[in-house]
Amino acid sequence: MWGAFAEPADSYYQIRPECTDVPNTKFKIKPGKTLSVRKWQAAFTTEGFLDIGKTLSRIQRGGIHPSIRGEVWEFLLGCYDPKSTFEEREQIRQRRRLQYASWKEECKQMFPVIGSGGFITAPVITNKGEPIYDPIVLQETNLGANGSDFFKDLASRGPLDKKVIQWLLTLHQIGLDVNRTDRTLVFYEKKENLSKLWDILALYAWIDNDVGYCQGMSDLCSPMIMLLEDEADAFWCFERLMRRLRGNFRDTGRSVGVEAQLTHLASITQIIDPKLHHHLENLGGGDYLFAIRMIMVQFRREFSFCDSLYLWEMMWALEYDPEMYSLYEEPQFEGERTEGSSKGKPKSINQCGKYERENMKNGGKSAEGPLPISVFLVASVLKDKSSKLMTEARGLDDVVKILNDITGNLDAKKACTGAMKLHKKYLKKAKK
Repeated sequence: MWGAFAEPADSYYQIRPECTDVPNTKFKIKPGKTLSVRKWQAAFTTEGFLDIGKTLSRIQRGGIHPSIRGEVWEFLLGCYDPKSTFEEREQIRQRRRLQYASWKEECKQMFPVIGSGGFITAPVITNKGEPIYDPIVLQETNLGANGSDFFKDLASRGPLDKKVIQWLLTLHQIGLDVNRTDRTLVFYEKKENLSKLWDILALYAWIDNDVGYCQGMSDLCSPMIMLLEDEADAFWCFERLMRRLRGNFRDTGRSVGVEAQLTHLASITQIIDPKLHHHLENLGGGDYLFAIRMIMVQFRREFSFCDSLYLWEMMWALEYDPEMYSLYEEPQFEGERTEGSSKGKPKSINQCGKYERENMKNGGKSAEGPLPISVFLVASVLKDKSSKLMTEARGLDDVVKILNDITGNLDAKKACTGAMKLHKKYLKKAKK
Protein backbone atom coordinates (compact mmCIF):
# COMPACT_ATOMS: atom_id res chain seq x y z
CA MET A 1 0.00 0.00 0.00
CA TRP A 2 2.70 2.45 1.00
CA GLY A 3 6.14 2.98 -0.51
CA ALA A 4 9.30 2.63 1.55
CA PHE A 5 10.31 5.79 3.38
CA ALA A 6 13.70 4.71 4.71
CA GLU A 7 15.88 6.87 2.43
CA PRO A 8 17.05 10.25 3.76
CA ALA A 9 15.04 13.17 2.43
CA ASP A 10 17.94 14.59 0.43
CA SER A 11 19.34 11.33 -0.98
CA TYR A 12 17.56 11.93 -4.29
CA TYR A 13 19.26 15.28 -4.84
CA GLN A 14 22.92 14.73 -3.99
CA ILE A 15 25.27 16.84 -6.11
CA ARG A 16 28.52 15.36 -7.39
CA PRO A 17 31.40 16.74 -5.22
CA GLU A 18 33.21 18.32 -8.16
CA CYS A 19 30.16 20.44 -9.12
CA THR A 20 30.89 23.29 -6.71
CA ASP A 21 29.09 25.95 -8.77
CA VAL A 22 25.67 24.26 -8.56
CA PRO A 23 23.15 25.97 -6.24
CA ASN A 24 22.35 24.17 -2.98
CA THR A 25 19.59 21.62 -3.56
CA LYS A 26 18.85 20.63 0.01
CA PHE A 27 15.10 20.41 0.61
CA LYS A 28 14.07 22.60 3.53
CA ILE A 29 11.47 20.78 5.61
CA LYS A 30 8.94 23.24 7.00
CA PRO A 31 7.66 21.81 10.31
CA GLY A 32 3.88 21.89 10.47
CA LYS A 33 3.56 22.98 6.84
CA THR A 34 5.20 20.34 4.60
CA LEU A 35 3.01 17.37 3.65
CA SER A 36 4.69 14.73 5.80
CA VAL A 37 4.50 10.94 5.56
CA ARG A 38 2.16 10.89 8.56
CA LYS A 39 -0.16 13.57 7.16
CA TRP A 40 -0.19 11.84 3.78
CA GLN A 41 -1.17 8.47 5.20
CA ALA A 42 -3.81 10.06 7.42
CA ALA A 43 -5.42 11.67 4.34
CA PHE A 44 -6.70 8.25 3.17
CA THR A 45 -9.75 6.37 4.42
CA THR A 46 -9.46 2.65 5.17
CA GLU A 47 -10.76 1.93 1.64
CA GLY A 48 -8.23 4.27 0.05
CA PHE A 49 -10.25 7.39 -0.76
CA LEU A 50 -8.02 10.48 -0.60
CA ASP A 51 -9.06 13.78 1.00
CA ILE A 52 -7.64 15.80 -1.87
CA GLY A 53 -8.82 19.18 -0.55
CA LYS A 54 -6.76 19.00 2.66
CA THR A 55 -3.82 17.52 0.75
CA LEU A 56 -3.76 20.41 -1.72
CA SER A 57 -3.91 22.92 1.12
CA ARG A 58 -0.95 21.30 2.85
CA ILE A 59 1.13 21.22 -0.37
CA GLN A 60 0.37 24.87 -1.09
CA ARG A 61 1.70 25.80 2.37
CA GLY A 62 4.93 23.83 2.41
CA GLY A 63 5.38 21.36 -0.44
CA ILE A 64 5.83 17.58 -0.15
CA HIS A 65 8.33 15.57 1.87
CA PRO A 66 10.79 14.07 -0.68
CA SER A 67 10.25 10.49 0.48
CA ILE A 68 6.58 10.53 -0.68
CA ARG A 69 6.93 13.02 -3.52
CA GLY A 70 6.63 10.45 -6.31
CA GLU A 71 3.34 8.90 -5.17
CA VAL A 72 1.80 12.30 -4.37
CA TRP A 73 2.75 13.55 -7.82
CA GLU A 74 0.80 10.66 -9.35
CA PHE A 75 -2.37 12.19 -7.90
CA LEU A 76 -1.47 15.81 -8.71
CA LEU A 77 -0.83 14.90 -12.35
CA GLY A 78 -4.03 12.90 -12.76
CA CYS A 79 -2.61 9.37 -12.82
CA TYR A 80 -5.19 8.35 -10.22
CA ASP A 81 -8.59 9.52 -9.07
CA PRO A 82 -8.69 10.57 -5.39
CA LYS A 83 -12.12 8.91 -5.23
CA SER A 84 -10.66 5.50 -6.14
CA THR A 85 -9.80 2.74 -3.66
CA PHE A 86 -6.42 1.15 -2.96
CA GLU A 87 -7.55 -1.93 -4.87
CA GLU A 88 -8.79 0.01 -7.89
CA ARG A 89 -5.53 1.95 -8.14
CA GLU A 90 -3.47 -1.23 -7.94
CA GLN A 91 -5.47 -2.70 -10.82
CA ILE A 92 -4.87 0.44 -12.88
CA ARG A 93 -1.17 0.39 -12.02
CA GLN A 94 -0.76 -3.24 -13.13
CA ARG A 95 -2.70 -2.64 -16.34
CA ARG A 96 -0.50 0.34 -17.20
CA ARG A 97 2.67 -1.60 -16.47
CA LEU A 98 1.55 -4.29 -18.89
CA GLN A 99 0.79 -1.66 -21.54
CA TYR A 100 4.23 -0.12 -21.06
CA ALA A 101 5.92 -3.52 -21.31
CA SER A 102 4.03 -4.17 -24.56
CA TRP A 103 5.14 -0.86 -26.08
CA LYS A 104 8.70 -1.44 -24.92
CA GLU A 105 8.81 -4.87 -26.56
CA GLU A 106 7.42 -3.36 -29.79
CA CYS A 107 10.19 -0.75 -29.77
CA LYS A 108 12.83 -3.32 -28.90
CA GLN A 109 11.88 -5.38 -31.94
CA MET A 110 12.57 -2.33 -34.11
CA PHE A 111 15.73 -1.24 -32.28
CA PRO A 112 17.30 -3.76 -29.84
CA VAL A 113 19.19 -1.09 -27.85
CA ILE A 114 15.85 -0.33 -26.15
CA GLY A 115 15.90 -2.05 -22.77
CA SER A 116 19.53 -3.16 -23.17
CA GLY A 117 20.95 -0.81 -20.54
CA GLY A 118 22.61 1.36 -23.17
CA PHE A 119 21.66 4.28 -25.40
CA ILE A 120 23.00 6.01 -28.51
CA THR A 121 24.25 9.50 -29.31
CA ALA A 122 25.07 8.99 -33.01
CA PRO A 123 22.55 8.47 -35.85
CA VAL A 124 21.89 4.92 -37.07
CA ILE A 125 20.10 5.72 -40.34
CA THR A 126 20.01 8.44 -42.99
CA ASN A 127 16.96 10.57 -43.72
CA LYS A 128 16.14 8.01 -46.44
CA GLY A 129 16.22 5.14 -43.98
CA GLU A 130 19.58 3.68 -45.04
CA PRO A 131 21.79 2.22 -42.23
CA ILE A 132 24.81 4.19 -41.03
CA TYR A 133 27.55 1.84 -39.87
CA ASP A 134 28.94 4.10 -37.16
CA PRO A 135 31.44 2.42 -34.80
CA ILE A 136 30.43 4.92 -32.09
CA VAL A 137 27.00 3.29 -31.92
CA LEU A 138 28.54 -0.15 -31.39
CA GLN A 139 30.77 1.23 -28.63
CA GLU A 140 27.89 2.95 -26.85
CA THR A 141 25.52 -0.01 -26.77
CA ASN A 142 25.64 -3.34 -25.00
CA LEU A 143 24.85 -5.29 -28.16
CA GLY A 144 28.40 -6.48 -28.81
CA ALA A 145 28.65 -8.65 -31.93
CA ASN A 146 24.87 -8.46 -32.29
CA GLY A 147 25.26 -4.81 -33.26
CA SER A 148 26.54 -5.73 -36.71
CA ASP A 149 23.68 -8.18 -37.07
CA PHE A 150 21.23 -5.37 -36.32
CA PHE A 151 22.56 -3.21 -39.15
CA LYS A 152 22.48 -6.19 -41.55
CA ASP A 153 18.90 -6.92 -40.52
CA LEU A 154 17.97 -3.26 -40.96
CA ALA A 155 19.43 -3.25 -44.47
CA SER A 156 17.58 -6.43 -45.39
CA ARG A 157 14.15 -5.07 -44.42
CA GLY A 158 13.85 -2.95 -47.50
CA PRO A 159 12.12 0.45 -47.44
CA LEU A 160 11.18 1.41 -43.89
CA ASP A 161 7.86 2.91 -42.90
CA LYS A 162 7.99 6.71 -42.65
CA LYS A 163 7.03 6.61 -38.95
CA VAL A 164 9.82 4.12 -38.19
CA ILE A 165 12.39 6.27 -40.04
CA GLN A 166 11.35 9.38 -38.13
CA TRP A 167 11.52 7.52 -34.82
CA LEU A 168 14.97 6.02 -35.52
CA LEU A 169 16.24 9.46 -36.53
CA THR A 170 15.09 10.80 -33.16
CA LEU A 171 16.86 8.25 -30.95
CA HIS A 172 20.36 9.71 -31.09
CA GLN A 173 19.03 13.22 -30.40
CA ILE A 174 17.32 11.85 -27.28
CA GLY A 175 20.66 10.29 -26.31
CA LEU A 176 22.52 13.58 -26.73
CA ASP A 177 19.97 15.34 -24.51
CA VAL A 178 20.02 12.56 -21.91
CA ASN A 179 23.80 12.94 -21.71
CA ARG A 180 23.32 16.62 -20.77
CA THR A 181 20.40 16.25 -18.35
CA ASP A 182 21.01 16.73 -14.61
CA ARG A 183 24.53 15.34 -14.88
CA THR A 184 25.55 17.22 -11.73
CA LEU A 185 23.44 14.77 -9.72
CA VAL A 186 24.92 11.61 -8.22
CA PHE A 187 21.87 9.67 -9.42
CA TYR A 188 22.98 9.98 -13.04
CA GLU A 189 26.48 8.71 -12.43
CA LYS A 190 24.95 5.28 -13.05
CA LYS A 191 24.54 4.54 -16.74
CA GLU A 192 21.49 2.37 -16.00
CA ASN A 193 19.63 5.50 -14.87
CA LEU A 194 20.61 7.40 -18.02
CA SER A 195 19.45 4.39 -20.04
CA LYS A 196 16.11 4.33 -18.21
CA LEU A 197 15.56 8.00 -19.05
CA TRP A 198 16.44 7.31 -22.70
CA ASP A 199 14.10 4.30 -22.85
CA ILE A 200 11.13 6.27 -21.51
CA LEU A 201 11.68 9.20 -23.88
CA ALA A 202 12.17 6.83 -26.83
CA LEU A 203 8.89 5.05 -26.05
CA TYR A 204 7.06 8.31 -25.67
CA ALA A 205 8.40 9.49 -29.03
CA TRP A 206 7.03 6.31 -30.60
CA ILE A 207 3.49 6.48 -29.20
CA ASP A 208 2.94 10.23 -29.57
CA ASN A 209 2.67 10.52 -33.34
CA ASP A 210 1.77 14.20 -33.24
CA VAL A 211 4.60 15.60 -31.10
CA GLY A 212 7.16 12.81 -30.78
CA TYR A 213 10.29 13.99 -28.99
CA CYS A 214 11.47 17.59 -28.62
CA GLN A 215 14.39 19.13 -26.78
CA GLY A 216 13.40 19.99 -23.22
CA MET A 217 11.40 16.82 -22.58
CA SER A 218 14.38 15.19 -20.86
CA ASP A 219 14.34 18.00 -18.27
CA LEU A 220 10.67 17.28 -17.59
CA CYS A 221 11.09 13.50 -17.43
CA SER A 222 14.26 13.31 -15.33
CA PRO A 223 12.62 13.89 -11.91
CA MET A 224 10.08 11.11 -12.60
CA ILE A 225 12.92 8.61 -13.04
CA MET A 226 14.40 9.63 -9.72
CA LEU A 227 11.20 9.63 -7.69
CA LEU A 228 9.40 6.55 -9.01
CA GLU A 229 11.40 3.33 -8.84
CA ASP A 230 9.35 1.38 -11.37
CA GLU A 231 10.14 2.49 -14.93
CA ALA A 232 6.55 2.06 -16.10
CA ASP A 233 5.20 4.20 -13.25
CA ALA A 234 7.74 6.91 -14.11
CA PHE A 235 6.66 6.75 -17.76
CA TRP A 236 2.97 7.23 -16.93
CA CYS A 237 3.74 10.13 -14.60
CA PHE A 238 5.70 11.79 -17.42
CA GLU A 239 2.93 10.99 -19.91
CA ARG A 240 0.40 12.77 -17.67
CA LEU A 241 2.69 15.78 -17.36
CA MET A 242 2.96 15.88 -21.15
CA ARG A 243 -0.85 15.96 -21.38
CA ARG A 244 -0.54 19.40 -19.82
CA LEU A 245 2.48 20.57 -21.80
CA ARG A 246 2.57 18.78 -25.15
CA GLY A 247 0.75 21.64 -26.85
CA ASN A 248 3.82 23.80 -26.18
CA PHE A 249 5.97 21.38 -28.21
CA ARG A 250 3.64 21.03 -31.21
CA ASP A 251 5.26 22.35 -34.38
CA THR A 252 2.91 23.14 -37.26
CA GLY A 253 5.72 24.19 -39.58
CA ARG A 254 4.61 27.81 -39.30
CA SER A 255 4.62 28.14 -35.52
CA VAL A 256 5.40 26.29 -32.29
CA GLY A 257 2.65 25.79 -29.73
CA VAL A 258 4.44 27.70 -26.98
CA GLU A 259 4.09 30.90 -29.03
CA ALA A 260 0.43 31.11 -27.97
CA GLN A 261 1.49 31.26 -24.32
CA LEU A 262 4.12 33.87 -25.11
CA THR A 263 1.38 35.95 -26.73
CA HIS A 264 -0.67 35.66 -23.53
CA LEU A 265 2.43 36.63 -21.52
CA ALA A 266 2.79 39.76 -23.64
CA SER A 267 -0.88 40.65 -23.05
CA ILE A 268 -0.55 40.11 -19.29
CA THR A 269 2.60 42.24 -19.05
CA GLN A 270 0.98 44.97 -21.14
CA ILE A 271 -1.89 45.15 -18.62
CA ILE A 272 0.18 44.69 -15.44
CA ASP A 273 3.24 46.76 -16.37
CA PRO A 274 2.65 48.72 -19.61
CA LYS A 275 5.93 50.65 -19.30
CA LEU A 276 7.96 47.45 -19.14
CA HIS A 277 6.04 45.97 -22.05
CA HIS A 278 6.70 49.08 -24.14
CA HIS A 279 10.40 48.96 -23.22
CA LEU A 280 10.67 45.30 -24.24
CA GLU A 281 8.92 46.07 -27.53
CA ASN A 282 11.39 48.86 -28.23
CA LEU A 283 14.24 46.39 -27.67
CA GLY A 284 12.71 44.03 -30.25
CA GLY A 285 11.43 41.62 -27.62
CA GLY A 286 7.71 42.12 -28.13
CA ASP A 287 7.37 38.46 -29.09
CA TYR A 288 8.74 37.48 -25.63
CA LEU A 289 10.86 34.69 -27.10
CA PHE A 290 13.46 35.44 -24.40
CA ALA A 291 11.04 33.74 -21.94
CA ILE A 292 10.53 30.56 -23.99
CA ARG A 293 12.80 28.38 -21.84
CA MET A 294 10.96 29.24 -18.62
CA ILE A 295 7.68 28.03 -20.07
CA MET A 296 8.97 25.06 -22.07
CA VAL A 297 10.80 23.35 -19.19
CA GLN A 298 8.78 24.91 -16.38
CA PHE A 299 11.61 26.84 -14.69
CA ARG A 300 13.91 23.82 -14.39
CA ARG A 301 16.91 26.02 -15.30
CA GLU A 302 15.91 29.06 -13.21
CA PHE A 303 15.65 27.15 -9.91
CA SER A 304 17.95 24.68 -8.22
CA PHE A 305 16.93 21.07 -8.87
CA CYS A 306 15.18 20.67 -5.52
CA ASP A 307 13.46 24.06 -5.65
CA SER A 308 12.20 23.40 -9.17
CA LEU A 309 10.42 20.26 -7.92
CA TYR A 310 8.98 22.25 -5.03
CA LEU A 311 7.77 24.85 -7.53
CA TRP A 312 6.20 22.20 -9.77
CA GLU A 313 4.18 20.57 -6.99
CA MET A 314 2.97 23.95 -5.76
CA MET A 315 1.90 24.88 -9.29
CA TRP A 316 0.10 21.56 -9.77
CA ALA A 317 -1.62 21.86 -6.39
CA LEU A 318 -2.78 25.39 -7.21
CA GLU A 319 -4.05 24.31 -10.67
CA TYR A 320 -5.56 21.00 -9.53
CA ASP A 321 -8.81 20.11 -11.28
CA PRO A 322 -10.72 17.06 -9.94
CA GLU A 323 -11.98 16.32 -13.47
CA MET A 324 -8.42 15.79 -14.68
CA TYR A 325 -8.31 12.01 -14.17
CA SER A 326 -11.50 11.31 -16.14
CA LEU A 327 -10.44 13.69 -18.92
CA TYR A 328 -7.02 12.06 -19.21
CA GLU A 329 -8.51 8.58 -19.36
CA GLU A 330 -10.05 9.44 -22.75
CA PRO A 331 -8.28 7.95 -25.83
CA GLN A 332 -4.71 9.18 -25.99
CA PHE A 333 -3.20 11.48 -28.60
CA GLU A 334 -6.35 11.69 -30.70
CA GLY A 335 -6.32 15.46 -30.61
CA GLU A 336 -6.29 17.60 -27.50
CA ARG A 337 -8.86 17.14 -24.78
CA THR A 338 -11.69 19.66 -24.71
CA GLU A 339 -12.24 21.64 -21.54
CA GLY A 340 -15.58 20.82 -19.97
CA SER A 341 -16.02 17.64 -22.01
CA SER A 342 -16.36 15.31 -19.02
CA LYS A 343 -19.73 14.07 -17.93
CA GLY A 344 -21.26 13.76 -14.49
CA LYS A 345 -21.83 16.03 -11.51
CA PRO A 346 -20.32 19.53 -11.41
CA LYS A 347 -16.93 19.50 -9.75
CA SER A 348 -16.70 20.54 -6.11
CA ILE A 349 -14.85 23.81 -5.61
CA ASN A 350 -13.39 22.41 -2.36
CA GLN A 351 -11.53 19.76 -4.36
CA CYS A 352 -9.95 22.31 -6.70
CA GLY A 353 -6.65 24.09 -6.29
CA LYS A 354 -6.67 27.76 -5.35
CA TYR A 355 -5.75 28.93 -8.87
CA GLU A 356 -8.45 26.75 -10.42
CA ARG A 357 -11.01 28.12 -7.95
CA GLU A 358 -10.14 31.68 -8.97
CA ASN A 359 -10.65 30.76 -12.62
CA MET A 360 -14.00 29.16 -11.82
CA LYS A 361 -15.18 32.25 -9.90
CA ASN A 362 -13.94 34.86 -12.35
CA GLY A 363 -14.05 33.06 -15.68
CA GLY A 364 -10.30 33.55 -16.12
CA LYS A 365 -10.06 31.51 -19.31
CA SER A 366 -8.93 32.25 -22.82
CA ALA A 367 -10.54 30.82 -25.95
CA GLU A 368 -8.11 27.88 -25.72
CA GLY A 369 -8.99 27.14 -22.09
CA PRO A 370 -7.54 28.32 -18.75
CA LEU A 371 -4.15 29.97 -18.89
CA PRO A 372 -1.56 27.91 -17.00
CA ILE A 373 -0.14 29.47 -13.86
CA SER A 374 3.35 29.20 -15.39
CA VAL A 375 2.52 32.17 -17.64
CA PHE A 376 1.76 34.29 -14.58
CA LEU A 377 4.93 32.99 -12.91
CA VAL A 378 7.00 34.36 -15.79
CA ALA A 379 5.04 37.63 -15.64
CA SER A 380 5.76 37.78 -11.90
CA VAL A 381 9.51 37.36 -12.51
CA LEU A 382 9.45 40.12 -15.14
CA LYS A 383 7.50 42.39 -12.79
CA ASP A 384 9.96 41.72 -9.99
CA LYS A 385 12.89 42.58 -12.28
CA SER A 386 11.06 45.47 -13.98
CA SER A 387 13.26 48.23 -12.55
CA LYS A 388 16.48 46.42 -13.49
CA LEU A 389 15.19 45.62 -16.98
CA MET A 390 14.07 49.23 -17.53
CA THR A 391 17.37 50.79 -16.41
CA GLU A 392 19.98 48.26 -17.53
CA ALA A 393 18.59 46.44 -20.58
CA ARG A 394 19.74 48.16 -23.78
CA GLY A 395 19.19 45.13 -26.00
CA LEU A 396 17.76 41.61 -25.92
CA ASP A 397 21.12 40.21 -24.86
CA ASP A 398 20.84 42.33 -21.71
CA VAL A 399 17.32 41.03 -21.07
CA VAL A 400 18.52 37.44 -21.34
CA LYS A 401 21.53 38.15 -19.10
CA ILE A 402 19.37 39.74 -16.38
CA LEU A 403 16.95 36.80 -16.44
CA ASN A 404 19.84 34.30 -16.43
CA ASP A 405 21.29 36.00 -13.35
CA ILE A 406 18.24 34.93 -11.31
CA THR A 407 19.16 31.24 -11.71
CA GLY A 408 19.28 29.55 -8.33
CA ASN A 409 18.17 32.73 -6.53
CA LEU A 410 14.40 32.45 -6.84
CA ASP A 411 12.12 31.34 -4.01
CA ALA A 412 9.47 28.88 -5.22
CA LYS A 413 6.75 29.80 -2.73
CA LYS A 414 7.34 33.52 -3.18
CA ALA A 415 7.16 33.06 -6.97
CA CYS A 416 3.81 31.24 -6.72
CA THR A 417 2.43 33.87 -4.35
CA GLY A 418 3.49 36.58 -6.79
CA ALA A 419 1.87 34.71 -9.69
CA MET A 420 -1.42 34.39 -7.78
CA LYS A 421 -1.44 38.13 -7.00
CA LEU A 422 -0.78 39.00 -10.64
CA HIS A 423 -3.50 36.58 -11.72
CA LYS A 424 -6.09 38.35 -9.55
CA LYS A 425 -4.90 41.77 -10.69
CA TYR A 426 -5.00 40.68 -14.32
CA LEU A 427 -8.55 39.34 -14.00
CA LYS A 428 -9.75 42.60 -12.46
CA LYS A 429 -8.10 44.81 -15.07
CA ALA A 430 -9.12 42.56 -17.95
CA LYS A 431 -12.79 42.95 -16.96
CA LYS A 432 -12.67 46.75 -17.13
